Amino acid sequence: MDGKTYNYKLFARSDFSAFWALFTDNLINLIVLAGVCQFVFNMPAEIVFGRILPGAAVAIMAGVVVYTWLAKRAATRAGRDFTALPYGISTPVMFVYLFGVIGPIYWATNDPLLAWQVGIGAGFMGGIVAALGAIVGPVLKRVTPRAGMLGTLCGIALVFIGTVPLATVFEDPFVGFASMIIILWGLVGRFRLPFNIPAGLLALIVGTVVALGTGKANISFEGVAFYPPLPYFGDLIAGIQHLFANPELFLVLVPVQIYNFIETMNNVESAEAAGDTYPVATCQVTDGAGTMIGALFGSPFPTTAYIGHPAYKRMGAHSGYIIGVGLVIPFAVFFGLLAFLNNLIPVAAAAPVLVFVALSLITNTAHSVKTEHMAAVTIAMMPHISAFLMIKWGSMMGALAAVGAQALPELGDPALTAALLQQGAHFEGHQALSQGAILTGLIWGAIVASVIDGNFRNAGGFALAACGMSLVGVIHSASLHWPEFSGVAVGYLIAAGFLYIYPIFHREEMEEDHPLVAPTPKITPGE
Repeated sequence: MDGKTYNYKLFARSDFSAFWALFTDNLINLIVLAGVCQFVFNMPAEIVFGRILPGAAVAIMAGVVVYTWLAKRAATRAGRDFTALPYGISTPVMFVYLFGVIGPIYWATNDPLLAWQVGIGAGFMGGIVAALGAIVGPVLKRVTPRAGMLGTLCGIALVFIGTVPLATVFEDPFVGFASMIIILWGLVGRFRLPFNIPAGLLALIVGTVVALGTGKANISFEGVAFYPPLPYFGDLIAGIQHLFANPELFLVLVPVQIYNFIETMNNVESAEAAGDTYPVATCQVTDGAGTMIGALFGSPFPTTAYIGHPAYKRMGAHSGYIIGVGLVIPFAVFFGLLAFLNNLIPVAAAAPVLVFVALSLITNTAHSVKTEHMAAVTIAMMPHISAFLMIKWGSMMGALAAVGAQALPELGDPALTAALLQQGAHFEGHQALSQGAILTGLIWGAIVASVIDGNFRNAGGFALAACGMSLVGVIHSASLHWPEFSGVAVGYLIAAGFLYIYPIFHREEMEEDHPLVAPTPKITPGE
């Protein structure tokens, strides 16, 4: 098709179904962060509903504008339909900011206002780090096998986007099953629903009706008011000043924002695997700028191109679904309707939509990589299982303390670690794997895929990079530190040495036994 005559339609019928899926994803994030800030960190409603949520809404609107423009430009150039990248608050990074930045400040000072100020300061500085990913992002994309990038996303999808919401379905089966079967019917099975009702919308309606009937939801207008978005220059400066006065917070901030721009790179790769190519550097700058804008207007939480583009592509969405989110979310936030929806829509009714996103991402990955590379995808998923275990072990210790258990040891206590090992729980190993799980999964997926292809030099390069990151604590450590030759760092160095040296002495054997290795050209006299 001639790109000059092609007319890209921003809205398609399929955008309506896709809208409900993405809207639910964003809504759950906003409800969760609002609940934690209000009830765990004791932030007043004026900060939560009047500053944080409007700031997040402004960031979402800014990103939606850019990603809509990118989709229209790409579609016009290619002369075919494109699905815009989904966009919103980064779920994994949101939890790190909550409990790695805002939480420690609140627990140390008991000052929710200061905790919020440091949060937006961290968000603004983190946005700068995320935008700088545009410098290295395209290079990383060229050298990283697709299996590594998509595999680590599959790990997040399997554990946090799929398994955790599925557990909430089983916690409230009357509501969850009613919603889940509609999602399986209409989105996974792709059967037509009565009157062409979007499956996501019908699932929310049915789940909410069941919840109202069983007393699991209620209609309340508490908190409904007008909350206009306003810039908070003074609070932002105060937060940044506190950050520089307490530089240890950067040990949390910098690594997690590195993970964030790599997550963007992985999500762009996921879109390309589904057939839509976007410029990774532009997307990383967009995510960083959106995070900075959100921080200026009161939201500490980083924004990113979302996991799940293949699911929306499969549904046939264009750009209308993200435009809808960019309009409805701000409207709900600015008029305080989020509190109303929080009371009305039970988590179990919305959770099946996230399960569908996880299923779609993993299924699309299996179809978009070479069959032999599924081993690389699988190993890239494993660190996220360790991350999940560490979070739940921490939750268990907190729960024990909450019910009055006395003299509890800290996680990591040598005696407790030894006792866990005797019970078959490999705490130290899971702890190491969980620290920097996104990067660790990407690295091991890239190493395995490169070895499968016989590209030992590329595999060795990733092993060397992992060694360097381990030396300073970017991965396999709780925080950044001066170079330190840990056992893991030395292990990566040994692996890199083997990957570089082995092909030198076994080139002919590799060419005979491994068909993917390119043969060495033989030059005869006279040529």
